Amino acid sequence: MTSHALILTSGLIAMASGFPALVLPRSNAVQALTSLILLAGNAAGAFAVRGWWMEGPTPPLAFPSPFDGLSVGIAIDGVSAAFLVPVLLVTSLASIYGLGYWRQSEHPENGVRVGLFLGLLSGAMTVIVTARDGLMFLAGWETMAVAAFFLVAAEDHIRETRMAAWLYLAASHLATLCAFGTFLLLYAINGTYEFVPIRETGTAASTALVLLALVGFGTKAGIMPLHVWLPSAHAQAPSHVSAVMSGLLIKMGIYGLVRVAMLVPDMPAEWGLFVLAIGTVSAILGVAFAVGQHDIKRLLAYHSIENIGIIVMGLGLALVGRSVGNPVWTLLGISGAILHVWNHALFKSLLFLGAGSVIHGAGTREIDRLGGLGKRMPVTATCFLIGAVAICGLPPLNGFVSELLIYIGLFRVATGADASTASVAALAAPGLALVGALAVACFVKVHGIVFLGAPRTPEAAKAHESSFVMLGPMAALAACCVVIGVVPLAVAPILDVAAAAFTGGVAGPASLAESAPLAAISGVAGLFAGFLAAGALFLGVRGVGRAPRSLTWDCGYAAPSARMQYTSSSFAETLVHLFSWALRPETHRPAIKALFPDDAHFESHVRDTVLEKALFPLTRGVLWLFSWARYLQAGNLQASLMYILAVILFLLLWR
Repeated sequence: MTSHALILTSGLIAMASGFPALVLPRSNAVQALTSLILLAGNAAGAFAVRGWWMEGPTPPLAFPSPFDGLSVGIAIDGVSAAFLVPVLLVTSLASIYGLGYWRQSEHPENGVRVGLFLGLLSGAMTVIVTARDGLMFLAGWETMAVAAFFLVAAEDHIRETRMAAWLYLAASHLATLCAFGTFLLLYAINGTYEFVPIRETGTAASTALVLLALVGFGTKAGIMPLHVWLPSAHAQAPSHVSAVMSGLLIKMGIYGLVRVAMLVPDMPAEWGLFVLAIGTVSAILGVAFAVGQHDIKRLLAYHSIENIGIIVMGLGLALVGRSVGNPVWTLLGISGAILHVWNHALFKSLLFLGAGSVIHGAGTREIDRLGGLGKRMPVTATCFLIGAVAICGLPPLNGFVSELLIYIGLFRVATGADASTASVAALAAPGLALVGALAVACFVKVHGIVFLGAPRTPEAAKAHESSFVMLGPMAALAACCVVIGVVPLAVAPILDVAAAAFTGGVAGPASLAESAPLAAISGVAGLFAGFLAAGALFLGVRGVGRAPRSLTWDCGYAAPSARMQYTSSSFAETLVHLFSWALRPETHRPAIKALFPDDAHFESHVRDTVLEKALFPLTRGVLWLFSWARYLQAGNLQASLMYILAVILFLLLWR
């Protein structure tokens, strides 16, 4: 069996993995069988990728389509393989995690549904990244959209969940319509739906194709301001589903953008600069909105917008390099973008699984209702800390490597390009640095409030560590973050092949290792990791837990309580105020109206500005406008004749 046939088989196995639960008794054993089938399909896919890597390119797998004169099929190139690897890994680990987090015996009303559509989602993403034409791509795309809708709506008895699911479905319809338009224009230009470079660039059709792709795939990826569906969908879905959606589903939008960029090889440099600019804005505002959140899953969702912005920055850098004929910029940009696709899939899935473990143990997503979980959930706290360090782009973990590649590329553009191009890169580089600083502040807040200090509620005080079934996938993801960060040279050959596919085989640097100091990064990261390990060993031997405990300075209080700790709002107040022009925070202060007032409450919220201040008012305005149409359809015969007469007079005058 060829690699392509094995890939198709693995996708079909994944799609069928949830069907046994429909006919068999709903029990944890059936759920385990479902996960086993999904694992088998993903293992077959991984074996196929390895075979493709060892054997080299093989002929595409094609078969007739329902439309005369057209064929559909799948094919693998370097870009497809790079996106397929995290799909196979993360869905497998999420399926295992679900055995402990979302037991069918504990969720009889939706446990089967979650397993069924998780398998469909995995198979659909496999089809998307291996499709060789627009028809196969759209089939996988729509399957993915429908499967994700039912996964988001798993707890549809909750009003907020239903609203999040419908908002996601509306955004998915927009993305699908734009994708249809993109491939119809591809057919109009090339006469085929196959992914081959377009014949004419610079025309109105090619420009419209790029714009439709940017809107459609940008909506699915969550680029600001097209992100409105993402925070609520990630927050309301089951945590292992959130891990798959954040780590993989939104990357299908990135894959669509990369694939379209490969179809338009002569894209002007201005387009690349525009992509670089919107990526920078999305990254900065994404992390700014994250800082002001109180819901741990909603906070992580906004960090997905931030990291999508970083990936788009890498893609914009690659487009600029390709348009001006600089292969080093192209290599650094696309390698940084694809490696960050990998890294974000790993550490963001780890963080969502960690958040799920916290919710499972403490029963709440509200950050201010947690605290002191580090003692009660030490493994979860450690894994979450690894994910937090990785997402902040700090050494010695994987996020540092991919962001550094983009940094190096931006610095080279800023020092070696014309004035306009260099100015955009010169602004993007400090923008990326600002993103890293804000991410550090945000995760210091999250980890400090959730895992350190004292429990803020009785539920947090009673929290318990998760089972090994949930901790195992988290540990595996944490290990991957460490390995890529310490040994980035291990993934360099994969990035070289992906970059060659992106450029169409145009001659460039021999390898990424010759364009970036990966060996030096590996050495520094290894040394850093060694110091951390030695420090941890030293603390373990000294027995830091046996240190004497006493108050150092009680500020006048002899018995401080959990209420005297920093809250999420107080920690983030300065940063939220700094970005208040975009975040528009809402503050509800207590009003003291009597000498002996009742209990007072202080609340602050950072809602989604685009959704609350722009999209919802616009929707209400459109609905109000359409409401007047009922007067035009009142059933009055004389009024209908008057409408016809008015239309006839208009047509006569217009002619």
